[in-house]
Amino acid sequence: MEKGMIIVLNGVSSSGKSTLAKEITKLLPDFFAFSVDDYDLVIEKMEDRDNERLIPVETEYFYYRNVAMFSDRGINLILDQILHDPLTLKNFYSALNNYPIFFVGVHCPVDELKRREQYREDRRIGQAISQLNFVHQQEFYDVEINTSTNSMIECAKEIVDRLESITPLVGFKKSLEKFESSWDRMN
Repeated sequence: MEKGMIIVLNGVSSSGKSTLAKEITKLLPDFFAFSVDDYDLVIEKMEDRDNERLIPVETEYFYYRNVAMFSDRGINLILDQILHDPLTLKNFYSALNNYPIFFVGVHCPVDELKRREQYREDRRIGQAISQLNFVHQQEFYDVEINTSTNSMIECAKEIVDRLESITPLVGFKKSLEKFESSWDRMN
C-alpha cells in the first residue's frame, strides 16, 4: 500500500494554519485536516491536569506517530502544527523520516499576528511573537505562503498548484539534514 501524502503547515500561533487547512480540504477532498491542537484534546481527556496527573511524554511524540499510522494506511493528511522547539523537531523528524512530506511555511506579519490574537481571545497575547524566535529559523520549505497578503483561497490554491507540479518535494529532507547536523552538535 502506498503511503498517504502529508502536507505539513508550519507556522506560529494565529498565522492561519487551521483556516488554511479547511480551504485545502475543499480543493483536495481526499485529504483530511489533523491538528495538533485537536489531538491535544485527546491527551487532555486522558489526564487530570487540575491535580497535575499528566502523561510524562510530550503530546507531539504521540501525534506524529499517529500521523505515520494514518499515512501507512494510505490516508492523506494536512497537519496544522508548530515546530516550536528542538524536542518537537526531534519527534517530527524521527517519526516521519520515511514519509512523503510536502513542507509548507505559513507566514503572517507581526502586526497582523497581534491583531488576530486580540480578536480571537483564546490565545495568550504575545504567544505568536515569542514563537517567532524558533519557528521558521531552521526549516526549508517546498512553498511559503503569507496569509495576510493573500486570501486563504489564494494560499490554498498556491499550495495545491505546487503539490500537483512535477517539481520534487525537497523541503523536508533538506530540513532533516540541517536538523541532524545541529542536533549532533547540541548533544
